[in-house]
Amino acid sequence: MTDLLSRLGLSDINSGAWAGGALDTTGGELVASENPTTGETIASVALASLEHYEQVVTAAQDAYLRWRMLPAPKRGEIVREMGDAMREHKDDLGRLVTLEVGKILSEGLGEVQESIDMADLCVGMSRQLFGLSMHSERDRHRMYEQWHPLGPIGVITAFNFPNAVWAWNALVALVAGDTVIWKPSLKAPLTAIATHRLLNTVLEKHGYGGAIGLIIGSDAEIGETMINDQRLPLISATGSTRMGRHVNKTVAGRLGRCLLELGGNNAIIVEESADLDLALRGILFGAVGTAGQRCTSTRRLFLHKNIAADLTASLASAYKQVRIGDPLAEGTLMGPLIDAQAVQMYLDAIEQIKAQGGEILAGGEVVDGPGHFVTPALVRATPDMAICRHETFAPILYVFEYEDLSEAIAMQNDVPQGLSSSIFTDSFRSSERFLSHEGSDCGIANVNIGTSGAEIGGAFGGEKETGGGREAGSDSWKAYMRRQTCTLNWSPDLPLAQGVVFDL
Repeated sequence: MTDLLSRLGLSDINSGAWAGGALDTTGGELVASENPTTGETIASVALASLEHYEQVVTAAQDAYLRWRMLPAPKRGEIVREMGDAMREHKDDLGRLVTLEVGKILSEGLGEVQESIDMADLCVGMSRQLFGLSMHSERDRHRMYEQWHPLGPIGVITAFNFPNAVWAWNALVALVAGDTVIWKPSLKAPLTAIATHRLLNTVLEKHGYGGAIGLIIGSDAEIGETMINDQRLPLISATGSTRMGRHVNKTVAGRLGRCLLELGGNNAIIVEESADLDLALRGILFGAVGTAGQRCTSTRRLFLHKNIAADLTASLASAYKQVRIGDPLAEGTLMGPLIDAQAVQMYLDAIEQIKAQGGEILAGGEVVDGPGHFVTPALVRATPDMAICRHETFAPILYVFEYEDLSEAIAMQNDVPQGLSSSIFTDSFRSSERFLSHEGSDCGIANVNIGTSGAEIGGAFGGEKETGGGREAGSDSWKAYMRRQTCTLNWSPDLPLAQGVVFDL
């Protein structure tokens, strides 16, 4: 571990604030990054103060005035170099993700690969910040729209994707011409510091140090200041629905913009015609992968009554075979929950399940020993169980039966959240119905793949209490820019629109 930290420049951590380069936060309250596999402290970081926050924002403002004037394709070229820096250090960064948040190694490496892929995508995006050209109703007039950067933006990330979610936002924002201030989760500060140091080196080489800033501080002090800061026109926040409501209300109160990625209560429907082996594998990764700590983790499962008994039995058997342990070890399929609080939340949910009439078919226990390990829980549920309407950020899967697809879709949609959804079927009509207006009401809808593991080429996000934000691919760059409609008159006259006459 010591060698890993040294290679990533983390052996002498003394700062929780980075205005391009490090600021001295010595004397601030220490926050420990804990290895959830062992419960041991990896390293501690001194939290930043409001004074440090001001320095980070000022640096981002100053860098913005120069960064926005660099042509977008040139900004994209620098982002390409940032992607190359992550390629060079992918193995170490991936191992750090696994060490700090407990993902199995292939997922840790996959997260960094996602950030690398985002950099590649953003290189192309930097040449495609298109505006439209419109025909004017007035003679010898031309109309078009163009897009301008917003300014310094704030990015607040959760522990479960300590590298990739920042990249979804920051790399797109950079090619859009914005600068970025990052407040990471206090549960994963080391990955944030390593990522920032690595990529800021690229920016400094080109004379744009400060274009990305890092501020590690408490929600009560730094977080509240950030969301109330008029200098940050956009706040992108990933976290719980409760947190999102507060952020949205606060930012809207100052007429700022929000991009929210909040809770998910994701479901899979399995039809009688489905390839059950394919469905089993999709369900297992969706529910158990990342120890159920993805916003897209599968929480609910709707099985056609004619296949429910057999598939449920197969799932119960598979759950008992999931290899739980050190996420860095080869063959491990499920690592720990993030901390002791997450384990307690899991245990509280198990008690509520039992009290509400649910039947635990597999798992539902804490694993003895060091670290924060639990067994993935498979639950036979009933539609009236209130807990099924809420997101428990843990590996708990609720199983229901249904008779026809209309019933299954209605049950899937009958929750406040609307992030990811899937159907396993060999019926063309069923798949089309699931993707139609009368089908899934989620931001993501899949056929014959699970709810978890979205590709960066498509815009990522959900509806209802999931927040309505969109990040990563497609035209998500528009969230980080402002639209301007331009009209040019190249005639000697001044005709007014809609035929209005106003002559003296």
